[in-house]
Amino acid sequence: MLTFERQDIILSILKQQKVAKLAELTQATGASESTIRRDLSELERKQKLKRIHGGASLPSRKSDEPDMTEKKVSYTEEKRRIGQLAAKLVEDGDSIYIDAGTTTEAIISHIQAKNVTIVTNGLNIIETAIHYGFRTYVIGGYVKTGTHAFVGKTAQEAMRQYRFDKAFIGTNGIDQEFGYSTPDPEEAYIKQLAIEEAQQAYVLADASKLDRTSFTRFASLEEADLITEASEETAEYLEQLSEYTSIEAVKT
Repeated sequence: MLTFERQDIILSILKQQKVAKLAELTQATGASESTIRRDLSELERKQKLKRIHGGASLPSRKSDEPDMTEKKVSYTEEKRRIGQLAAKLVEDGDSIYIDAGTTTEAIISHIQAKNVTIVTNGLNIIETAIHYGFRTYVIGGYVKTGTHAFVGKTAQEAMRQYRFDKAFIGTNGIDQEFGYSTPDPEEAYIKQLAIEEAQQAYVLADASKLDRTSFTRFASLEEADLITEASEETAEYLEQLSEYTSIEAVKT
């Protein structure tokens, strides 16, 4: 079966039932899971569907980048646990980069190490870091209205002035082949620079980001370790990802 024929079948199934599991799509097309995953990734990049864990759904009319208000009230307990696990990696005297986002923000209140310096591109990170008494540096640039992240040329130039012991990065998608991705190319480039300037980089994500792609890739799986949550539903996919990256996971 040709690629466009498989993809037509996938879209037809989604139009009928709105959501389809990976197993349904492999059975309907006779293709392997890896082939269907590639099809789903391509169709998502064309904005014809939305990947979800274990399958796909029809895209909503909203952007796949929720604003800060939405982020603050979603997966709060999972983010707290992920932040707690990530904070254990911070050591005395570390200079760390904390990416804009609510999952990364959850690290700050759990840091026990002394004399830690934080560099960030997130307005929410600034407020929380200062509240907990950390020496905090902010890169300049344009502030996005949705994610409250500093981006643009000024931010990019500022990033190159720093070196980090560790970088903690947020993501909108984690895919076995496409890697780590996010909707906005400008924000993606800041994430990429942070990873390049860090001795060790970690991507933090709740399970809703697994087996998904977003518009712009900012790193391959090999470029950053993953800190996420593990459950019976995610165990198989995390096992597949572990061939490419080191994974730390909290049990849910």
